[in-house]
Amino acid sequence: MKTATVRDLRNNFAVLEAWLSDGESVCIEKRGEPIAMLTAMPRTKRKTSKKTDFAGRLKAIWGDRVFSETEVIAMREAELDGEEG
Repeated sequence: MKTATVRDLRNNFAVLEAWLSDGESVCIEKRGEPIAMLTAMPRTKRKTSKKTDFAGRLKAIWGDRVFSETEVIAMREAELDGEEG
């Protein structure tokens, strides 16, 4: 267990934070008397969300299909029909 003073806590918190991140407990003293105990928070596993497989979705929808330039132009024109501006 590491020991630090109130002055260390105020002026050198980065050092104490490094000790805590290493899993150490820190006893805080004022005028030689222990007044507090700092301990690191227990580490918890982060919930990871499943990432979307966009390439897989495209392949499922379109397969190996490759559109020609004229097909792309026709699709774009169809999307723009009815829009103002």
